[in-house]
Amino acid sequence: MRTKLSGLVDAEKGLLDRSIFVDKDLYQQELEQIFGRCWLVIGHESQVPNPNDFASSYMGEDPVLLTRDSKGKLHAFLNMCRHRGNRICRADAGNAPSFMCTYHGWTFATDGKLVGVPGYKEAYFEELDRSQWGLVEARVDSYKGLVFATWDKQAPSLPDYLSDIPWYMDLQFDRRAGGTEVVGGILKWILPANWKFPADNFAGDNYHAPITHASTNLAGIRHGRNPTPGSGGRGQSYSVHAGNGHGVISIGINPNREELRNAPPSLNVPDIVRDYYDAHMKEFNQRLGSLRASNITPKILTVFPNFSTHMRSQLRVYHPRGPERTEMWVYCLVDKETPHEVREAMHTNLTLTFGPSGTLDQDDMNNWVQCTASGKGLMGKKHLINLQLGLGHDGHNELVPGTVGTNPSETPQRYYYARWAELMDASSWSDISSSPITYTTK
Repeated sequence: MRTKLSGLVDAEKGLLDRSIFVDKDLYQQELEQIFGRCWLVIGHESQVPNPNDFASSYMGEDPVLLTRDSKGKLHAFLNMCRHRGNRICRADAGNAPSFMCTYHGWTFATDGKLVGVPGYKEAYFEELDRSQWGLVEARVDSYKGLVFATWDKQAPSLPDYLSDIPWYMDLQFDRRAGGTEVVGGILKWILPANWKFPADNFAGDNYHAPITHASTNLAGIRHGRNPTPGSGGRGQSYSVHAGNGHGVISIGINPNREELRNAPPSLNVPDIVRDYYDAHMKEFNQRLGSLRASNITPKILTVFPNFSTHMRSQLRVYHPRGPERTEMWVYCLVDKETPHEVREAMHTNLTLTFGPSGTLDQDDMNNWVQCTASGKGLMGKKHLINLQLGLGHDGHNELVPGTVGTNPSETPQRYYYARWAELMDASSWSDISSSPITYTTK
């Protein structure tokens, strides 16, 4: 039975019930209403560049295969044999013209068709309709190399779903004409916390950086400070709701700043990486416009429900594994034209700061674990979560798309959970607003 979300999320007052992070029934509802319905990131086109390439991923708790068939078309399939449900592929990635289930030998092509059935003549008497037993396929689409999939045939198109967030995503995915690609392996680990905490953290929590990451600051890895909203000198600073629950953690707008080097780094970015961006700033400006390329920083955002980008080279996906467990995946993304030594510096910097042994992720994970646990205690679960930072001070800025809040603020998180509640309550996409959701502010 579905649980009605009335009273659990009050975006207008900035209040959340802690049960949404620990309740088992709500979690099962999430798998159906959120992960069975939304467009989810399952990989990057560069992971499957050639015909018959494949890469494993997840949509919620369902294992999926991202494939490029023999004709070069992208597909997303449930990694499950239609006979008994065994996985047809257990490799992370590779190239193969077909996948054979190791239980009874049913074999599927990279376009999903069932092409081999042992005993088809002798045991099935040629009566099995193989055309009806191909792999279960999701809708698939991509945005500048990033591959999305959804199980819901009624879901809006990917462009409509993304709303205003591509304007900000392009800062990472469309800097140079050659596009981007994933390099190195995917960092994977289990986090004993609810998947929504890292998602909302990267959607809009610039408030935590000076405190949570104080140790990294002391160690020389500078990671933010509380900005002054609307301050002069370095321009104005905002957080943004970019429609449909998508959020941007913070942006700085200063039309007078021309070079990336002039901005104080949010991370201890190696000089070789900073030199690379400075050297190609003219090209960035030509493709994106000088406002976006030179003056909007940092590039940290969440695409609802469970995908984030961080800075210049990081992709993050939060795969749910129960209300109190998340499988974290972190990719390193670079421009295809990036020199080898710059790629190496980017990947090294990412692993030192993020991932299971990264200084910054360790800081954050400790908080998310404790925040999840607080919803289980007798007294803790009786008290609401406060998301009232900047409440009533949302607005718009003609230079950027979306609803802007002060920085720091919890504007993006309030919209994120409003969208979550809307999807959880809706019977179908026809009950879900097609335009960016809004709520009344003071």
